[in-house]
Amino acid sequence: MTKVAIKNENITSFGGIYHIMDVFSKLGFEKLTESVLGKRGCSGKAFSHGSIFGSLFFSYLCGGECLEDINALIGQFRQRPDTLLPGADTVGRGLNELAEENIIYKSETSGKSYSFNTAQKLNTLLLRMIRRMGLIKVGSHVDLDFDHQFIPAHKFDAKYSYKQDFGYFPGWASIGGIIVGGENRDGNTNVRFHQEDTLRRIMDRVTSELGVVIERFRADCGSFSKEIIQTVEQRCNTFYIRAANCDNRCEDFRRLKEWKSVEVGYERCDVTSVSIDNLIEGKSYRLVVQRSPLKDKHGREQTYMFGVIYTYRCILTNNWTSTEKDIITFYNERGASEKNFDIQNNDFGWSHLPFSFMAENMVFMMVTAMLKNFYLYLVRHISDKVKPLKKTSRLKAFILHFVSVPAKWVRTGRQNVLNLYSHSLKTIFQHKACTNKLYADSFYKVQKNSHSSFEVICCRR
Repeated sequence: MTKVAIKNENITSFGGIYHIMDVFSKLGFEKLTESVLGKRGCSGKAFSHGSIFGSLFFSYLCGGECLEDINALIGQFRQRPDTLLPGADTVGRGLNELAEENIIYKSETSGKSYSFNTAQKLNTLLLRMIRRMGLIKVGSHVDLDFDHQFIPAHKFDAKYSYKQDFGYFPGWASIGGIIVGGENRDGNTNVRFHQEDTLRRIMDRVTSELGVVIERFRADCGSFSKEIIQTVEQRCNTFYIRAANCDNRCEDFRRLKEWKSVEVGYERCDVTSVSIDNLIEGKSYRLVVQRSPLKDKHGREQTYMFGVIYTYRCILTNNWTSTEKDIITFYNERGASEKNFDIQNNDFGWSHLPFSFMAENMVFMMVTAMLKNFYLYLVRHISDKVKPLKKTSRLKAFILHFVSVPAKWVRTGRQNVLNLYSHSLKTIFQHKACTNKLYADSFYKVQKNSHSSFEVICCRR
């Protein structure tokens, strides 16, 4: 039987989090949040918005799943010298304070009212954090994706959706894996309802705050309407939107003769293009049509008296130069952006919204979107030195290979020294880290201890 000895020492199992806290501090997020959101409290003794964000960030980066997990980890965070972070209750109050009033839109057809929450200050802060971390270069040409995500939530103001559950239906914009904006909406709101206003706010903010050009825009059939297309076309060079109601055009498609056979996603299909002139007056757009044989469960093509039964899918675009295959391939790549929702739901708390009202929960979703972007910054830099990690690694792998390291703070030689007991992390804390501007107040050295294992030592001046 294993003998157990209980040691009452301040040893933490999340030693990697102290490096993350250094990076958070050196990026200047404290001052940045204050410049956008204003100073919290009037006495000067209240926790800042930056400290509240930090407490939430570090909790999730240690494997926390909800606000209450902050209380289980806060003692380990405070072992870092000169560090004072708020607990879960203060974090909850701080997030509530950032909630903005909902905007009410009334439908002209049904007479019903729907609530939107634009979170304009937090959207601005989200983009300025991206610019501070250098995730998107100023002046670059970017591809913007937009999609809606239904979030089940049995909250006080949650509405019943066609998804057959109560919840919210926010729309989110992303560039690659980087979330660049979002707005929350009632769960029973039609996806096209005032979407042009949402896109106008998000796209204008992205171009002004990030200093980029939106080269291409992608969205699903939820963005297929006259008003949305006009709004998008004014703010990007080319757009690619999945066309709705393709079944209504099947008869027209069957009359088309000039089909080309191509391979898309390892499957053969037929493609062609037609001109659409009746969508917006004075405008002509290209409709890329893709048809695939309808197959049964055994993989056999289904037929009827006039021949093979086809399934038609269409993409509306103002790009007249690219081939049909290139356009379809580019549009299908938007599936990678939809992975953002899976990551946010499972890694960063969207499946456990903490508050009772939409405006407050929008604050939580915006802050955890900032956390996701911060995580991308961390994993891109750390994966170069920690071999098991990749730039695409999920949070679970990041915690396993970097954050979960035995560590202990000690005071020696008039310095606070962090002993990290690790073989794998010795490269990331080598002397060259001293020259990085993020580590001006820290230096790192690697030495062997008496047991021939490595101690990675961080000394804070």
